[in-house]
Amino acid sequence: MKIYCSGIGGIGLSAYAALRRLEGNEVLGSDRSPSALLDDLASQGIGIALDQNGSHVPADTDLFVYSEAIPPTAPERVRAAELDIRQLSYPAALGEFSSGYRVIAVAGTHGKSSTTAMAARLLLAAELDPTIVVGTKVPELDGRNWRKGGSDIFLLEACEYRKSFHHYRPQEILLTNADGDHFDFYKDKEEYQNAFIEFAKFLPADGTLITHEKDPDCAKIVKASGAQSMDADSFPLIALNTPGLHMRQNAQLVLALGDVLGIDRKFSVETLAGFSGSWRRMEQKGIYGDGIPVIDDYAHHPIEIRATLAAIREQYPKGRIVCVFQPHTHDRTKKLQKDFVVSFKNANLVIVPNIYDARKEVDFVTVDVAKLVSEITRKSGVEAMDGHSLSETEQLLPTILKHGDILVCMGAGDITSLAEKMTIATKK
Repeated sequence: MKIYCSGIGGIGLSAYAALRRLEGNEVLGSDRSPSALLDDLASQGIGIALDQNGSHVPADTDLFVYSEAIPPTAPERVRAAELDIRQLSYPAALGEFSSGYRVIAVAGTHGKSSTTAMAARLLLAAELDPTIVVGTKVPELDGRNWRKGGSDIFLLEACEYRKSFHHYRPQEILLTNADGDHFDFYKDKEEYQNAFIEFAKFLPADGTLITHEKDPDCAKIVKASGAQSMDADSFPLIALNTPGLHMRQNAQLVLALGDVLGIDRKFSVETLAGFSGSWRRMEQKGIYGDGIPVIDDYAHHPIEIRATLAAIREQYPKGRIVCVFQPHTHDRTKKLQKDFVVSFKNANLVIVPNIYDARKEVDFVTVDVAKLVSEITRKSGVEAMDGHSLSETEQLLPTILKHGDILVCMGAGDITSLAEKMTIATKK
């Protein structure tokens, strides 16, 4: 089969492309700019085009798979339609690919990638030989975000954006939380949680919904779905090689999964205790200047910000935390602004360089960064600054940072490049 992937550099679609190539399919695709993920795909024999004008879609393509970021009017999707090529979104394609497997789906507003990475560590240690797709690079997967296994187990991260996870048919669901996000698609929290209720109803009669039933949102989903559940709160909070209560709570879900799969509890505890994190999840990229740790983190929702900064404060109780936070989309920032501005109490200084426009947003109210930082100071009691841009923030940081500081580069956009540059500056 010849498969063309439009937006192949996305963290999920890149994993799908690699897995389909391993099956012996001819896989090729396109994206907008070079990346390490694309380099890795090219090393596997996958052809990559760095423009998306439609000319690279072969007429004999059997399946055209597109990232959710690629609209129907995009030249490549138009070209595929003209050629009458079968088209599937990435979630639909992954759902089709994973059918026939015992699917273990990790869902929730926050913590999906970290929990999936923990579950991957346990399943591999238990020699269950799973196929895996996760939204972050994982040390246990040789720094990749996918693995082709030989068993019938398929562990995957199930994103709720646009009800993407409704394409999957899980045997087990690990539900981290469900407090609300993606309000550019869901009209309110109730509609958002209804999507999780519908997802839980896909479980078979002998399937299991593993969640924290002390969490009222999760308890609501258990009750409304009627799914057979296992309460992760009854499992111990174990110490990990990565800080944070939220990480220990994620590990409770994986301990419960271990019980469902018949893995010895003591073995599960010992295996998870060695979990040291994954890419862009409180990842220490290196050191800047006079011993200043540089931490790169994906948090882009108020609850994630609070949890991450609390974990970093747990690790560095006396340090000055300088948090460079790049909000992800104007829409999310505007709709959750009241929650954002009170999320930084564990930081000492917050710098907002810009708003990352991820989806070429239309019909949105632009967030004024100057007003946002003023509100952070007023509501969180933390000094906040407008960094004006990533490049200007990069120039500003050396004048601010001092011995004893911790630099946190936080957000789901290209803020990760700043963390990289700050560590490279020291290496030079």
